[in-house]
Amino acid sequence: MKTKSSTKLTKIVSLSICAVMMALIFDSCTAKVAFMTSQVVPAARGSVKIKKDRNHNYVIQVRLDNLSEVKRLQPARQTYVVWMVSGQEVTKNIGQIHSSSGTFSKNLKASFETVSPVKPYKIFITAEDDVNAQSPGMYIIATDNF
Repeated sequence: MKTKSSTKLTKIVSLSICAVMMALIFDSCTAKVAFMTSQVVPAARGSVKIKKDRNHNYVIQVRLDNLSEVKRLQPARQTYVVWMVSGQEVTKNIGQIHSSSGTFSKNLKASFETVSPVKPYKIFITAEDDVNAQSPGMYIIATDNF
């Protein structure tokens, strides 16, 4: 009798530990962080989500709401550029968010997705005149708070 109940208790404890570990593993693989409010476009809200894929690359997903068209900024710019800072403190242009009517809905929503082999430690968005800018300008639209 005692053996059956201790075996049952051992199974329950083992399953509980496995469940907790699985939850921690899945939680640690995905990080979703809200962007801080910008002084350039204060109405813009959004988040960045970073997760590892099967190939151990980092999938970076950016979602934004209420993002003004880049031409309406003062002064007007040509494009929004997404930047990534890696662990080596290297800042890299990882792409642009289009501000055309085809990309944005009536609610001024935008999204961006890319993959990086390097873990990002900071993601931010600037308004730029050149999509191929090699360093970020001073018009920061959104920045995460990792």
